[in-house]
Amino acid sequence: MTSKQRKIYDAHLVSARNALENGAKAFDILPYILRLRQICVDPRTFQDDIPYEGGKLQMLRDLVIKYIDEGHKILIFSQFVKCLNLIEDLLKELHLRYFMITGDTKPELRIEYANRFNASDEVKIFLVSLKAGGTGLNLVGADVVIHMDPWWNQAVEAQATDRAYRIGQKRNVEVIKLICENTIEERVIELQNMKIGRASCRERV
Repeated sequence: MTSKQRKIYDAHLVSARNALENGAKAFDILPYILRLRQICVDPRTFQDDIPYEGGKLQMLRDLVIKYIDEGHKILIFSQFVKCLNLIEDLLKELHLRYFMITGDTKPELRIEYANRFNASDEVKIFLVSLKAGGTGLNLVGADVVIHMDPWWNQAVEAQATDRAYRIGQKRNVEVIKLICENTIEERVIELQNMKIGRASCRERV
């Protein structure tokens, strides 16, 4: 995180802890958890008047420039459509073309964008909302997958990543997860790993 981003995060974390100390139930804490996760991605996902970008968008800019210069094609996933909108602004600033699919994208457009992305190098970046990209898409044109935020259910992330591993993929695929240090995102990753560990134990039994 940037220092300004961390201050916003810490302030909301204090509010969440105060709510718990004052008797808030688990259901009451869910909005605080959502806000903390949004701040990790970028504070502008919920507050438009913030005049600076978060650490992840800064890192994403460097990653995109690096991978495009090396000739790669990139899938970028987020569960927050507002995050994808912010990435759109970043790509426009870099004069890079892209496709984007969200839950509102019509099925025929999804197919058209996917086919064009896989068939040529006219567009090398594909933005996908996590839920919209979980099933049905073949995006083997990409060989780099970037997750902007972790999801509670690791299987959902895996389904999204698998869009680049469909039949027809002939290259190695690099998968990158951007995780903010010392935040709720690290707890989400721990939860994912616990679920994976339990599943492995059941398989061995």
